[in-house]
Amino acid sequence: MKKFIYKIIDTRDVETAGLFKSRKREDVEAYLCSLGAQGWELVNVDFRELEGGLEFAGVMKREIN
Repeated sequence: MKKFIYKIIDTRDVETAGLFKSRKREDVEAYLCSLGAQGWELVNVDFRELEGGLEFAGVMKREIN
């Protein structure tokens, strides 16, 4: 039987170089790609795009070997 670990992610986890700490789509995509490269899979997400910025909360999982 496969076993998984889970990780809760949200907007605060995304690093950004923006002056006002606004997360852009590219910032979020880069963050999710970095987690994917570590073996995490996005299984649930709630995105909200507000005035060019992006907020989200989600759940990721990774199989335990």
